[in-house]
Amino acid sequence: MKIKEFAIERYFAKYEFSTEHLLSCSDCDGFPLHYVLNLASGKERSEWENLTLGYTETKGSLELRETIAGRYETLGPENIVVSSPGEANFVLMNVLLQRGDNVICMSPMYQSLYQVAESIGCTVSFWRPEDTQNWYYDPGRLKELIIPETKLIIVNFPHNPTGYLPGEDDWNEIVETARQNGIVLFSDEMYHRLVLDPANEIKPACDLYENAVSLWGMSKTFGLAGLRTGWLASNNKKLLDEAEAYKDYLSICNSPLNETLSIIALNNCSKFITPNLDKIKRNIEVFRRFQHRNSSFCNFPEPQAGSTAFIKLHINENSMDFAERLVKDTGIMVLPSETFNYGTSYVRIGFGREDFPQVLSKLEKYIRKK
Repeated sequence: MKIKEFAIERYFAKYEFSTEHLLSCSDCDGFPLHYVLNLASGKERSEWENLTLGYTETKGSLELRETIAGRYETLGPENIVVSSPGEANFVLMNVLLQRGDNVICMSPMYQSLYQVAESIGCTVSFWRPEDTQNWYYDPGRLKELIIPETKLIIVNFPHNPTGYLPGEDDWNEIVETARQNGIVLFSDEMYHRLVLDPANEIKPACDLYENAVSLWGMSKTFGLAGLRTGWLASNNKKLLDEAEAYKDYLSICNSPLNETLSIIALNNCSKFITPNLDKIKRNIEVFRRFQHRNSSFCNFPEPQAGSTAFIKLHINENSMDFAERLVKDTGIMVLPSETFNYGTSYVRIGFGREDFPQVLSKLEKYIRKK
């Protein structure tokens, strides 16, 4: 397969580990290993200390899959396939799609969620927001995009990069649209449970529709990106069996170290989710005050969930040029909208890092000098 470069990841590769300040990360600060191990039960600690570094089950250990399934209402361990999150997306697209199929995908969107389909030879129709002040995605517009060749609908809630989250009625309408048309719904839920108001939480797609596939993992919600643990969850067992078999050509299996640490974290969800949410909320308030003082620099459609926002810059240059100048002059990296293939005037802001207030203060001093 010939596939385009992953613009977002190539941009991060250029600066993430060489520049001083990251203002656009979608993950939260990584928790240290000792923090995870200190939460382990006696049984879990014993398993950790007695691990052998051999192969594991392709679809993930039974204990891990049972632990994951316990976070859903309708699933058992047979409804889970564990892999890295990016691999899970790549696998699903390849077992489900073929040349000539049509895929509907939100925009802006993380590139791999549509690029793999394009590289297979599918046509991609983009579901764009009706209102960029609030980043509202109208389910009625989604229905208009469906054609006879539509095989897959791809959504991402909470949404990266905008922080949009549909209300329950809109979410149910999206799911019902897929069901009525016999279309598989792939729901990227990597920011699941990072919802600013718990009353707005929506159910995973896989618990609402038998042909929905949910993607979740340890990277965003838990602040454990280094584990590289993600999973596909679905009541469509046939599709998961095909995904498991396809994985034989990729990673084959997961690391037993990562699986054990993931089990510990999943059994202590609140110890990871609560501090991450608290940090995100604090940093959103810091940015709210920043934007109020600097309203001529940018807007701020506040996120409802997740760890990011997509802000429009009110400047006399495109966002890529601004981002390059900013990182060169200050060591602050922001992610320009060109990497999302979404215009030239937005940047993503990430709220999951402890040093966010200090970095934002440095940015404010810089823009006020210009």
